[in-house]
Amino acid sequence: MMPVHDLLVFAGASLLLVLTPGPNMLYLISRSLCQGRAAGVISLAGVVLGFFVHMLAASLGITALFMAVPLAFEVLKWAGAAYLLWMAWQAVRPGGTSPFDPTLPLPAESPRRLFAMGLLTSILNPKVAMFYLSIFPQFVSAAHGSVFWQSMTLGMVQISTSFSVNPLITLFAAHIARWFQGNPHWLRAQKWVMGTVLAGLAVRLALEQRR
Repeated sequence: MMPVHDLLVFAGASLLLVLTPGPNMLYLISRSLCQGRAAGVISLAGVVLGFFVHMLAASLGITALFMAVPLAFEVLKWAGAAYLLWMAWQAVRPGGTSPFDPTLPLPAESPRRLFAMGLLTSILNPKVAMFYLSIFPQFVSAAHGSVFWQSMTLGMVQISTSFSVNPLITLFAAHIARWFQGNPHWLRAQKWVMGTVLAGLAVRLALEQRR
């Protein structure tokens, strides 16, 4: 059985993961603003299913395979870093947009597409992938029993943590957007903060070493 202390520390790491701006958060916010809370909730369902895919991949040893094959790890690492840098530039470039900008033009999408895009955004999210590759293995030990069930337990902690925060972001996105609309200087500041955080994540990802 895994120590409670390890689970609490992992839950804290999972909370930092969900609170840090990334593809999942940006997609949920933008959809909630453009199509309403229902669209955000449908997208969130796809995102959560994507977390289950990551959890199963880790539990079945695919994470270990990535860690054992240097080329696969490097390709994922540099592709993820490049994607995060692109997102950072989109946030701070002249004329760039913020997910909290209520004037952000996005076409409406069907429920099926909302779910599918949420799923793909989650599965292809480099931030989540690297979390499972670099943080996840540090909490798994053969001394604590079945590696499979340890991985499943950690995955459920991460998913539960995410599901406790992301619905709040989805439901209150409109209120936050209206506040930013009334305070445009804070909207500009938010763009730079988001861009800086994403760039920092990209650098950290690029410097990540196999463990």
